[in-house]
Amino acid sequence: MRPLPPPKSAVVPLPSAVLPAAGIAGVAGALLLPVDRPGIGWLLTGVAVVGAVAVADRRAREGHKGALTWGNAGWAALSLGLLSMGAIRASGWLFVLCVLAAVFTGSLAVVGNRTVHTVLYDMFAVPLEALRAIPWAGRGIGKFTARRDGVARRIALAVLAAAALVAVFVPLLASADPDFAALVEAMIPELSFGTVVRWCLVFAVAALLVAGACYFLAAPPARATADRPQQSKYGLEWTVPLVVLVLIFSVWVGVRLVVLFGGTAYVLRTNGLTAAEYARGGFWQLCAVTVLTLAIVAAALRWAPDAASADRLRQRVLLGALSVLSLVLVGSALSRMWTYQQAYGFTVLRLLVEVCEFWFGAVFVLVGASLVKLRSTWLPRAAIGTAAAALLVLAILDPERLIADANLDRADAGKPLDRGYLYGFSADAIPVVAARLPEPERSCGLRQMLGHDTPDGWPAWNLSRATARDVPLGRCG
Repeated sequence: MRPLPPPKSAVVPLPSAVLPAAGIAGVAGALLLPVDRPGIGWLLTGVAVVGAVAVADRRAREGHKGALTWGNAGWAALSLGLLSMGAIRASGWLFVLCVLAAVFTGSLAVVGNRTVHTVLYDMFAVPLEALRAIPWAGRGIGKFTARRDGVARRIALAVLAAAALVAVFVPLLASADPDFAALVEAMIPELSFGTVVRWCLVFAVAALLVAGACYFLAAPPARATADRPQQSKYGLEWTVPLVVLVLIFSVWVGVRLVVLFGGTAYVLRTNGLTAAEYARGGFWQLCAVTVLTLAIVAAALRWAPDAASADRLRQRVLLGALSVLSLVLVGSALSRMWTYQQAYGFTVLRLLVEVCEFWFGAVFVLVGASLVKLRSTWLPRAAIGTAAAALLVLAILDPERLIADANLDRADAGKPLDRGYLYGFSADAIPVVAARLPEPERSCGLRQMLGHDTPDGWPAWNLSRATARDVPLGRCG
C-alpha cells in the first residue's frame, strides 16, 4: 500500500509576513467593527483586511511579480465600496446585502482569473480557505513559539508591559482632565464579558480571512485552460428546442404588442381582471421564465457545437433572437410590477424585485455581447460584477428614501398611506418624513422612527443616523 500524501497545509510554506498581517487585521477588526449596526468601522476593517493581504502577498514574493493584478484591485475596490455604505446608510437590511456581496466580490478579488473550480467556489473561496488555513497557521504559530531566540516571549512581555502602562496611566490622566476622560470614554467602550467575547470572535474572523486569502495565494489551484468543455457533435438537439422557444416567445411578444396598441383596458376588459390582479398574476411567472431562459442560454453557450461556421451562425441567430425577446419579457415584468406598486404602494421587497429584473436585462445584454466571439468564460464574473454594482448603485440612491417619497406621492394623490410601514424605516427616510408630513403627524412619526436610537461609538458613526439626530422635533399630539 502506498503512503498517503501529506496534507496541503503541511506542504505549503508559510511566509513570515502572514501571521503579523493576520494579527494586525484581527486587532483592527476587534477594535473597529460595530457588529450590531452599520458604521464607518466596517469600511476601516475592510481596508485593514485588504491592506494586510496585499502587504503579506507582496512580502512573500520578495520582489517578484505578485499574483494580484489590476483586475484583483477592481474587485477589491468594489468590495470596499459596498462596505463604505455602512458609513452612509442606516438601513439594516440594505447593509446586510452589501456585506454579503462584499464577501463574494472579496473572494473574487483574491481568486482573480478563472480556476478549475466553479464560479460558486470562487465566490466563497476566502471563507472556505480560511477554514482550511487553520492547521497551516497553527503550524506557523507553533514554529514561531518554538524559536530558540525567544522572540515570542519578548513580544508577549512587550505587549503585557504596554497593557500594564495603559491600565495605570490612562485612568490617572482621565481622572485629572474631564476632556481627556470624554475622549477615552468615546474611544474605549465599556468593558464587559460580552464585549470581550465579541472582540475575540471578530479578531478570529478577520485574522482567519487574511490567513485564508494568503493560503490561497501561496498555493492557488491550477488555472483553467482556454479549451472549451466537451461539446455535442450534432446541433439538431440544440437547434430544435431553441427554434421552438424562439417561436413561443415571438407569439407571446406579438400578443403583448396587441396589448400595447389596445391599451391595458383592453386586456382587463377581455379577461375580467383588475389592474392589480393583472400585474400580480403574471409577474412571478415572467420572472421564472426569465431565469429558465438564462439557464438555457448559458447551457447552449457552453455545450452547443460551434466548430463549423454554420454552427456558429446558428448559435448567433437563435441565441441572439432569444436574448432580444427575453428583454421584452423583462420589460413586461417591470411594467406589471410598476402597475402593482401604483395600485398597492411601494415596498422594499417590490423594489428589490424590480432591481433584480433590471439585472436580468443587463445579463441578457452581456449574453448578446458574448455572441460576438461565442466565448462565455467571462460571462459569470461579469454577471456577478453587475449584480454587485447594481446593489451599490441602489444603496447610493437610498432605497428607503425613494420608497417613502413614492408612497407620500401616492398619499398626496388621495391614495391610502401605510403609516406603520413608513415609520418602520431607518434613519435613511427621516429627511423625507420631516420635510413632507405636516405637524403634529410629522413629530409623532419622527419620534416613533427614532424610538430605538442609541448613541454610537466612533467606529459606529453613520451619516444618516447623525443627520437624523439633528432634525428638530415639535410636540406630538
